Amino acid sequence: MRIVIVTGMSGAGKSSALKMLEDAGYFCVDNMPVPLLHNFIRLSADKTVENYKVAVGVDIRSGNSLKNLGKILDEVEEEEYDYEILYLDCSSKVLVKRYKETRRNHPLARKGRVDEAIQIERDMLEFLKDRADYIIDTSTLLIRELKAQIDNIFVNEGEFKNFYITVVSFGFKYGLVSDADLVFDVRFLSNPFYIPELKPLTGNDEEVYNYVMGSDGAKEFLDKLTDMIKFLIPKYIEEGKNQLIVGVGCTGGKHRSVTLANALYNELKDLDYGLKVEHRDIQKDSIRKNTKI
Repeated sequence: MRIVIVTGMSGAGKSSALKMLEDAGYFCVDNMPVPLLHNFIRLSADKTVENYKVAVGVDIRSGNSLKNLGKILDEVEEEEYDYEILYLDCSSKVLVKRYKETRRNHPLARKGRVDEAIQIERDMLEFLKDRADYIIDTSTLLIRELKAQIDNIFVNEGEFKNFYITVVSFGFKYGLVSDADLVFDVRFLSNPFYIPELKPLTGNDEEVYNYVMGSDGAKEFLDKLTDMIKFLIPKYIEEGKNQLIVGVGCTGGKHRSVTLANALYNELKDLDYGLKVEHRDIQKDSIRKNTKI
C-alpha cells in the first residue's frame, strides 16, 4: 500500500507528475477537496489488494480549506496511516514565463499580477513544503527528466537525492545563463577555435578536451572550482535551496566551456546529490553558419 500526496506550485508540473504516476499504475485523483482527504486516505489504506497505490493532488485550488490541511495530516499521522508528500517547486521567474507562454491564468491572479499571485501561493504552501518527503524543482527539468525522477522514486524505489546540481556550458556572445546561481568565465584558457584541426570539433571530443585541459592553469582552476562548489553545497542546503545551477562560459560555448563543464561534472559525480551537465550553445555556431538570410 502506498499513498502519495502530490502538491506544489501551480505551473510546476503537478498534473504531469500525476499523469506519470497514473501511467505507472497509481490510482490518481486530482484536486481532492481537503475535507475529504482524511476519509479518502482511511478508505485507501483499508484496501487489501497487494501493491495498491494511490496518488492525490492537493493544492491552492482547495481555497480556504487549505488552511485546515495541516491539522488533517496530523490526524492522519495520529491514526498511523502512512503517506508521502511530493512537492513540485519551480522558480518564480520560470513560472511567470510559463504562464505567459501558455496564456493561462494563475489561480490566484484574477485581475492582479502573476508574480504577486505566485508569491502569495508560495507563502500559502510553505507548510506543505516543510512537510514534504520529496521536493523536485522543475525550473530546468525537461519532461523526460521529471519522468526519470518520478520513476526512480515511485516505481523503482531508488534513492532520492533532494539537492540537484546542473552544470551548464554557454557562450558569452549568446548571453548569460539567466537562472544560474554561479557563473565562471574560462576565456583565459587557450582557445581551440584557432587550431584548424580542432575548430570544427567540440569540448565533447577527446582532442579538444586534452588541448584545453593541457592549457596553463586549467587543472588548477578545475581543482579550485571543485573545492569551492563542494564547500558551497552544504551552505546552500542550509539556506533551504534544493538546486544549484553552475554556468561555465567561454566565447562561443563550444570548446573551452564544454570541456570544463564536463570536467567539473566528472569531479562531482561521486557526490551524494543529483547531477547533470548541459551544453546550451554547443551547436549554435554551426546553426548560424548554415542559416540562409
